Amino acid sequence: MKHIILNIFLAISLLGFSQEDEKMQIDKVLTDWHKAASNADFENYFGLMTKDGVFLGTDATENWQNKEFRAFSKPYFDKGKAWSFTAVERNIYVNVEAGFAWFDELLDTQMELCRGSGVLKKENEEWKIAHYVLSIAIPNENVKDIVIAKKKNDSILKSRLKNKKM
Repeated sequence: MKHIILNIFLAISLLGFSQEDEKMQIDKVLTDWHKAASNADFENYFGLMTKDGVFLGTDATENWQNKEFRAFSKPYFDKGKAWSFTAVERNIYVNVEAGFAWFDELLDTQMELCRGSGVLKKENEEWKIAHYVLSIAIPNENVKDIVIAKKKNDSILKSRLKNKKM
């Protein structure tokens, strides 16, 4: 009986270490990804994403599939200056057995504080970003002013999207 309990304890302990190790690897991937953008390192930046990766930007029209996001981003990287995001807070959650993870992060950016979140999946023993969402963090007391500022553009976009469905 002692051996069974000891084996269960060891298995749980190893799973805990494995999960922490995976979180450290994921943290490094995300940090390296942001660093690649800051350094305008196009190949490394997109090398840390899956081939079918998606990037959702702060504009309602920015639902970039990998190929389109590459095309959009290339001129910024070619100029030697893409964007600079630094995580000031990050939470990582891992399902080691299924080979995927999700995260959220608070970022210091040229747009002030932003929120990033997304999903990574493990491909060939490497964590890759499969889906990333960037949003501007707006203090609750400023939401009303932001809604007023974007109302006209949102109305036009909603109308266009509704007509597109028909």
